[in-house]
Amino acid sequence: MRLLQSSTLAFGLATTAKLVEAQAQFLVNELSFGYTGRINDRGQATVPGFSIQGTPDVPEVLSNKIILTPPHPGNTRGAIWADQQNKYQTWVADVDFRVNGPERGSGNLNIWLARRGNQEIGSSSVYTVNRFDGLALVIDQHGGSGGMIRGFLNDGSTDFKAHQSVDSLAFGHCNYPYRNLGRPSQIKLRQTHQVFKVEVDGHLCFESDKITIPPGYFFGITAAAGDNPDSFEIFKMVTMTENLDAKHDAPSQQQGQPIQNQAQAQTSYGRKANQNNGNNNGNSNGNSDDPFDDYIPDANADAITSSKAQFADLHNRIQSTNHHLSSIFRQVAGLNNIGEKRHEETSKAIHDVKQLLYKLDRLDSLQNEISKLQRDLRDMRSDINLKVKDSEHAVKSFIGTNHGNMLEHVAVQAAPRHGKLIFVIIGSQILIVAAYIYYERKKTLPKKYL
Repeated sequence: MRLLQSSTLAFGLATTAKLVEAQAQFLVNELSFGYTGRINDRGQATVPGFSIQGTPDVPEVLSNKIILTPPHPGNTRGAIWADQQNKYQTWVADVDFRVNGPERGSGNLNIWLARRGNQEIGSSSVYTVNRFDGLALVIDQHGGSGGMIRGFLNDGSTDFKAHQSVDSLAFGHCNYPYRNLGRPSQIKLRQTHQVFKVEVDGHLCFESDKITIPPGYFFGITAAAGDNPDSFEIFKMVTMTENLDAKHDAPSQQQGQPIQNQAQAQTSYGRKANQNNGNNNGNSNGNSDDPFDDYIPDANADAITSSKAQFADLHNRIQSTNHHLSSIFRQVAGLNNIGEKRHEETSKAIHDVKQLLYKLDRLDSLQNEISKLQRDLRDMRSDINLKVKDSEHAVKSFIGTNHGNMLEHVAVQAAPRHGKLIFVIIGSQILIVAAYIYYERKKTLPKKYL
């Protein structure tokens, strides 16, 4: 029965969370553009409520998009910043963008929510900005990937331009191949009372329940292109909130300090231990880079003199313990997902190895067949040599036997015969002599006259 009650309670909480998330959203006109399909309804090359700047030229504003960096030339920068602050605690910001470029194009797109906005960031990227207070969402090809979306936080104490490893400051990321899709991509930033989310094309990229961006920060979009440039195009930026009347003034520096500490703790999450440079010295004063540090200083029991102070101290420590448990549960869930992924990769690798071993077995059988073929070829060669020798011996024997008879036959049959020639010559001479004698005798006979 307890299990049924807990399941019903979990389902109710999940349903309530979805209903809360699905509450009606209202458009914030002064922080939006392009929601009608046109950047400027008056046909002007400006964006109402936003300032545009760029290097070396100002970005081109077309009827339905803004080209922050053109496809030519390279090493260009462009930026668009809201003129008014975001004065809402809960909000949703949609940015539609498209990136086109050559095969090895380079560049990055940065979506900002910063306290001083254009004054301290301008057209800089997360790699060239100095100190800023706020959120930066970077879209680039980090680490040679096909595309990645990463989130960065800063409370103004970290100089990103001078930092040795800016990439290690990211608190969340997801892979997203954004280049040359032929269609706009949608990035959605969602801030509620419980969680901060980043979604891309309707799918969750990353989220955190430890981030709360206070009111009074400026929205902005900057883009930077390299030598082989990508063209970054912005189609719209739409900001919505649940209650247009629930505006809040920008908090003072003292009021915003707890959120800044929270942002700094989230930024510090995942840094290497050697970045502390040994400055902690074992103190638990809230300056540690440990993500599970509760930032509650140790107190002497004698200092708690009232039940109210005791309850407050106990409440704070229980709350901190709950935060730690939530962080541990998230870490365990993440490790479980990583373990499953590693298991799948290992299973796939084992399958590939089995396939290779099967191919090696086939190679052994093929090698045996080749060896058998070699033996057959050697036997065939021996047989051919033997046959050739037998044929040669037979030919020699036949020629040696018949050669003498052939010579004798030629000598007998082809020898010249002179008897007939002599008979013909002598006979012809006799006939000539007889004819001559007959002629002479006939000439000397007496003539008879009639």
